[in-house]
Amino acid sequence: MYNSTCLNIPTMFQSSGQEDFLSRRCIWVNGPVIVGAGPSGLAVGAGLKAQGVPFIILERANCIASLWQNRTYDRLKLHLPKQFCQLPNFPFPEDFPEYPTKYQFITYLESYAKHFDITPHFNETVQSAKYDETFGLWRVKTISTSSFIPTEVEYICRWLVVATGENAEKVVPEFEGLQQFGGNITHACDYKSGENYRGKRVLVVGCGNSGMEVSLDLCNHNASPSMVVRSSVHVLPREIFGKSTFELAIEMMKWLPLWMVDKILLLLAWLILGNLKKYGLKRPCIGPLQLKNSQGKTPVLDIGALDKIRSGKIKVVPGIKRFSNGRVELVNGEKLEIDSVILATGYRSNVPSWLRENEFFSEDGIPKNPFPNGWKGKAGLYAVGFTRRGLSGASLDAISVALDIANSWKEETRQKKKTIAARHRRCISHF
Repeated sequence: MYNSTCLNIPTMFQSSGQEDFLSRRCIWVNGPVIVGAGPSGLAVGAGLKAQGVPFIILERANCIASLWQNRTYDRLKLHLPKQFCQLPNFPFPEDFPEYPTKYQFITYLESYAKHFDITPHFNETVQSAKYDETFGLWRVKTISTSSFIPTEVEYICRWLVVATGENAEKVVPEFEGLQQFGGNITHACDYKSGENYRGKRVLVVGCGNSGMEVSLDLCNHNASPSMVVRSSVHVLPREIFGKSTFELAIEMMKWLPLWMVDKILLLLAWLILGNLKKYGLKRPCIGPLQLKNSQGKTPVLDIGALDKIRSGKIKVVPGIKRFSNGRVELVNGEKLEIDSVILATGYRSNVPSWLRENEFFSEDGIPKNPFPNGWKGKAGLYAVGFTRRGLSGASLDAISVALDIANSWKEETRQKKKTIAARHRRCISHF
């Protein structure tokens, strides 16, 4: 068994004066607690299974990969070829297309969990996680809503793996007058299809991959989207000469410095896509790969939105000054009559809301040490899925975390066995 009830928690906790320990259900975990059952958490779990290390996964939703299952639009496909998105030791099915749909990816993740016999604890929301320095253990407090009556549970463990990722919570900026707008306001995480927007004038706030795809989907459903481009953005073709742009960049970085790869990508993008500035899309001064590494901003991979922008079906507009009843005023003074607003304003980490720790994670919930050194903290704390390098970066970190925990777990297990054996020998010799 990987855990036991509070009856088997060491008596030192019961006599420590921390009475709240006895006011909730307590579970001792003989291995790590993993918070999050997305691709990162599943990948760590699979690695631990291979090493024979017990663990539990806590997931606030009622399914694995809840971001993919509950907070993505219907037309979504993987932006990168499948070989760069597969998790460790389990390739995609050969009959999957190069860019699997979200439904195919969800099927893949469910098969992954089944293959490695991973069964997360669903409907358990972590309220806090704190390291107890006195006893050298993590205390993870949750609210379980699996039954009709919410239950408080506290897990006690030696290792804690944070796998909630960079996109745990939606970002909703404040705009003057938005409450007076009166029309439908939706975040991209709740957008499914343009079917309900036919004939509507829609303001899409944000020009990243989500903003571009939502705008394209709206066009395909005969809506009239205006896309807010407040700052500069890199737009690259998804493929160059029939090869994935991402794959091409990876190959070039084996031989060339980053700045030179950026120069080549921008030259190729200009040859294929043309000058985008005249359409309201100004490129940043920093190259796409350097910008991704330094600020975590992912370049947009075009899958058709640019054609709609060139034809005028997607209108590019500058930043927002204020909203009013049924309209928006832009920073250039232009006023638009609109029916709906879709906020493609991104996501953020939720780690600061529950992890009581201030050395490993920054204030925005991202490990302070950049990739590839951001996976291990102190006192048995780990992080997976915060590399800003997508699923491939998460997989690399998951492998490192699983191996590191396995080594520690096996060493501690051997030491316990030696201690028990030594006590047994002393007992025999005494008699």
